[in-house]
Amino acid sequence: MAEHIITLLIVDDHPVVRDGLRGMFAAADGFEVLGEAADGVEAVELAGQLDPDVILMDLRMPGGSGVDAIAELTRRAARARVLVLTTYDTDSDTLPAIEAGATGYLLKDAPRDELFGAVRAAAEGRTVLSPAVASRLVSRVRSAGHDALSGREREVLRLVAKGTSNRAIAGVLFISEATVKTHLTHIYGKLGVADRAAAVAVGYDRGILG
Repeated sequence: MAEHIITLLIVDDHPVVRDGLRGMFAAADGFEVLGEAADGVEAVELAGQLDPDVILMDLRMPGGSGVDAIAELTRRAARARVLVLTTYDTDSDTLPAIEAGATGYLLKDAPRDELFGAVRAAAEGRTVLSPAVASRLVSRVRSAGHDALSGREREVLRLVAKGTSNRAIAGVLFISEATVKTHLTHIYGKLGVADRAAAVAVGYDRGILG
């Protein structure tokens, strides 16, 4: 039975990177590079023309970001799976890419065999994360669960955001002013802040408010 050939589209703004990846996959069995794109806009266009199995997508590219391209491919219900291949592993890079619809996220320092394995897994629709990214995401989820505000604490924070005094909050929630202070202490600790203004700012940043 003939081996299934996984077809690829390489997206990166650096020609030397594209050349290197093309040569790497050309020398390996089971892969065929159909084309290359230098930015996200070109990637979306070529994905429609070439219909690859997997798109290796860089994130930060002048002329069209990888995240925007992933979101557009998702909107168009493209068949191709997108495997992000980048040097960036911060939450501000990782989360938007995954939320936009990336199947996997790999760093460019990944060994050759790991990259090949990730492409094969992505082609099958399996989620692939580099160990460093997976560890960060797990830590983030655990931290969010541990520090999650209770329902009452959220109510208090929402009233604080409206400029409500402790005494007024106590009146609205039918609790004592001392209890309000206790809730605020817990809120500050969970959000890692020292005062009301900072708590409100973090509350908006994390989507707890608004």
